[in-house]
Amino acid sequence: MGIGDRLKEERERLGFSQTEFSAVAGASKNSQYNYEKGDRSPDANYLAAVAEKGVDILYVVTGERKPQATDSIGGDAMELLKLYEAVGEPDRQVLLRMASAFASVAVSIAAKGGN
Repeated sequence: MGIGDRLKEERERLGFSQTEFSAVAGASKNSQYNYEKGDRSPDANYLAAVAEKGVDILYVVTGERKPQATDSIGGDAMELLKLYEAVGEPDRQVLLRMASAFASVAVSIAAKGGN
């Protein structure tokens, strides 16, 4: 699989048509077609523009996905993160204060040799 194939895969993953994607990248639809066909290679400005829309540039160029910060997060922690992201800023502050309080108690208990 070449750069063009991976670029097309990323475009489709993000739900863009070729026309929409070329507009986002500041390129012509014909250029987009040629990039995906493998006849031409996109330049750095194009790659920077599509990266802002969520394209994994490392994957497009090398074929290797960039590690995600969430790859090492366990199931319960991921669920908590999703819930955190689903609420507004005032509620996020409440959740952070609550988590901090729970952590302080846990550290205190552990320091005293408890479970």
